[in-house]
Amino acid sequence: MVKSNALTLARRPRRNRRSAAIRHLTQETRVEIDDLIQPLFVREGRGAPEPVKSMPGVFRFSVSDLVRECRDIHNLGISAVAIFPCISPKFKDERGSYALSPDNLLFRALAAVKKEVPALLIIADVALDPYTSHGHDGLVDPQGDISNDETVNVLAKLAVLEAGAGADWVAPSDMMDGRVGAIRKALDRAGRIETGILAYSAKFASSYYAPFRDAVGSSKSAGTSALDKRTYQLNSANTREALLEARLDEEEGADVLMVKPAGPYLDVIHQLRSQTQLPIAAYQVSGEYAQIHAAAQKGWLELEGARDESLLAIRRAGADMILTYFAKDVAANLRKKN
Repeated sequence: MVKSNALTLARRPRRNRRSAAIRHLTQETRVEIDDLIQPLFVREGRGAPEPVKSMPGVFRFSVSDLVRECRDIHNLGISAVAIFPCISPKFKDERGSYALSPDNLLFRALAAVKKEVPALLIIADVALDPYTSHGHDGLVDPQGDISNDETVNVLAKLAVLEAGAGADWVAPSDMMDGRVGAIRKALDRAGRIETGILAYSAKFASSYYAPFRDAVGSSKSAGTSALDKRTYQLNSANTREALLEARLDEEEGADVLMVKPAGPYLDVIHQLRSQTQLPIAAYQVSGEYAQIHAAAQKGWLELEGARDESLLAIRRAGADMILTYFAKDVAANLRKKN
């Protein structure tokens, strides 16, 4: 029966929201376990995992514990991890020499994980900031500037060594000009034609990286968590420049393009989606993760709701895959629901 005061409306969008079953059927965007990549930190030595104070629930693992963590992650259905080394200060110098050392912690970690969890896709970071005493992603010339071409030569060698150690994808995060092309050529020359390149194509000079720098120790190298990287990382105000960087990476042979950070740059993800046929990754960075946890600890946000909404927004913007420190928890929750 029609109520006497009912409006005459042909379209009532609320009909598609009136029950959980309808809302589920009409949902346009979902975050699935297959969309998630778990970033992980590895350190030297043994002993219990070390908590990262600014990132609740995140730890630095020994190599043996990293292997166990990767096995657990894979058993949850997550298909990829990104591994970042926390290098002891005694191995750091201005040239980042330890990056190419056969004893590099990262190489040992990659090899151990690939041996024990061979089906897990391993992504290795290609940058010098974990290894340099000054904390920059590249080599510093006598004038105090980052030497682009000299840095690229080192990064190409690092990428080949990472591939040899077990990395399925190498991920240049340095934002040097021409590094994707140089890495692709170096991999091909080394017979690593199957190794993919996940390019940090639009990596912005962001304030959201501070907890990550604490996790890997690069802020301690520089004496500050606010190290100025604006001569190579993108201006936060520039969208067209970000799209140009992504196009150049695609032309140079990148297999996947990444936007980092994710949440503050949803517009960049969305515009990039309309301009490329390549898969797009987005990195929900340490600061995004930490602020959700901090607000939840204050009682200002509900943790799971804010977490899940933030990831939905990244997928809705156009990202095919998300690097997020929430990956393991989200996967566990999705497994329970299914």
